[in-house]
Amino acid sequence: MNLHQFRFVQEAIRRNLNLTETAKALHTSQPGVSKAIIELEEELGVEIFARHGKRLKRVTEPGEHVLKSIELIMREVGNLRRIGEQFSAQDSGTLSIATTHTQARYVLPQPVAKLREAFPKVNVSLHQGSPDQVARMVLDEVAEIGIATESLTQYDDLVTLPCYEWQHMLVIPVDHPLAKKENISLEDLAEEPLITYHPSFTGRTKIDLAFAAKRLQPRIALEAIDSDVIKTYVRLGLGVGIVAEMAIKEDGTNSDLIAIPAGPLFGVNVARVAFKRSAYLRNFVYKFAELLSDKLDRALITKAMAGRVNDYEI
Repeated sequence: MNLHQFRFVQEAIRRNLNLTETAKALHTSQPGVSKAIIELEEELGVEIFARHGKRLKRVTEPGEHVLKSIELIMREVGNLRRIGEQFSAQDSGTLSIATTHTQARYVLPQPVAKLREAFPKVNVSLHQGSPDQVARMVLDEVAEIGIATESLTQYDDLVTLPCYEWQHMLVIPVDHPLAKKENISLEDLAEEPLITYHPSFTGRTKIDLAFAAKRLQPRIALEAIDSDVIKTYVRLGLGVGIVAEMAIKEDGTNSDLIAIPAGPLFGVNVARVAFKRSAYLRNFVYKFAELLSDKLDRALITKAMAGRVNDYEI
């Protein structure tokens, strides 16, 4: 068996079992692709694909197991190439980071600046998206490291580690009636129009779950992915804002707004860093992780990538 056969099988899956399209994508002939796959099946003693005539119809049960092994082999082949390309350039190159808007705007500027001080030859490329998009960018190797919320843990091919805890904050004008209340409840908030994040961003799930647990229906007046946008509409009087605390700590608010901790209402959130399982990481990737949190270091990340650490308390 050889890598060409593995590539043909992988590409056939990507091309929905169309061998003509597979051959075009790999710049070879359709009979050559078909022959290589058959030879691999003969060597393994199992059929990877069920056929109707010469057409591939579906992946067989043993074929599913073969595909998983091929994916692991090809991933490691990619790592070998990167090791060869990058080992001589451990302190230079591009660090690609996938993250959400809130992280990019409020959390990352200082770590990025410190990384550039430590590795002046390293360029940084930021890719912003929802937590699910962040996970996909790391899995597709668009980014080497992802930073988002707990939802990153839903992907088996990602190694994720907690980075820091944070809570939501209520943001209201100084003259708002709730500003005079000593303790604001979920029932109080259910009576107000709310301005907060889109459901796929920045801990919105915990907000929804908190209201659902009390059987309350929040009045969402506006959803956004940008904390600054939320604060702008609060200033315009559209409702009570719910934002991540880093949007208050790092950016601050003008004297016309009051920020109130909402951790007792919505619970604590955990920002996480993610790497593709078994990926090869350069020196400056480890350094950047360390700059994000004093809980992260090279030894811990290496153990996690090897499957010897699942998590830790922060």
